[in-house]
Amino acid sequence: MISAKPFDFPYDGNLIPAATALIVIDLQEDFLSPTGYFARGGYDPSPLRAILPTVNRLIAACRAAGIRVIHTRQGYRGDLADMTPYEKWRRTRAGLAGTTVLLRSSPGFQIVPEIDVAADDIIVDKTCNSAFTYTDFEHVLRAQGITHLLFSGCTTDVCVHTTLREACDRNFQCLTISDACASGDQLAHEAALHMVTVENGIFGALSDSRSVIDGLARLKARQAR
Repeated sequence: MISAKPFDFPYDGNLIPAATALIVIDLQEDFLSPTGYFARGGYDPSPLRAILPTVNRLIAACRAAGIRVIHTRQGYRGDLADMTPYEKWRRTRAGLAGTTVLLRSSPGFQIVPEIDVAADDIIVDKTCNSAFTYTDFEHVLRAQGITHLLFSGCTTDVCVHTTLREACDRNFQCLTISDACASGDQLAHEAALHMVTVENGIFGALSDSRSVIDGLARLKARQAR
C-alpha cells in the first residue's frame, strides 16, 4: 500500500500494477512556457515547471512497477469548430484571438520535452477541463482494465481536480500526488489538495511522490520474491 491520508491507498490494500495508471495532465508548452496561455493570463508558470523532475521520477517508478502512463493534452481544433461562443468570448477577453495558443495545430499544444513520453504511453486529447468530457478516456481505461488512478500534472485546481472528481463518480480509486501537481495560484492549489481529504476522502486519498515511489518499490520487491 501507499502511505496517504485520510487512508492508505488503496483502501483495500489491493494495488495491482496492471489495473493502475499514472495520469499526467496537460504538461504542455502552452501551460508551462513563458509565452503560453498561462503566462499571457498573468500567471507565473514556474511552479508548473518545478514539478517536472518529480513527475519524471514518478513516471520511471511506475514503468518499473508495470503501471501504465497516460498523458492528456488540452487544445482546440485549428479551425475552432469545437470552440463554443463562450469559449471564443473568453479567448478574445484574454487577448488570444488570432493567436495559435491552445490550438492543436500549434507547437504549444505539445507536451514539454522535459517530460519522458514513451512510445507505448497513451495520450488523450481533450477540449475541456475534464479528460472524460467528449473523449475516449474512460473507454481506454475500461479497455485496459484500469481501476486505480494516480494523479499528477496541471493545474491542481482546474484540470487535475475536474478529472479527479469525475473519476471518483465513475468509481475509479484515486490518489492525488501533492508535489506532482501545480497551479499558478498557490491558494487554489492548497485548497484543491485539501478538498481531496475532506469527508473521509470524498475524492480519494492524498499522498506525495516519495511515499508513492517507496510504495511502488516495496510492491516490486514483493513481486520479485
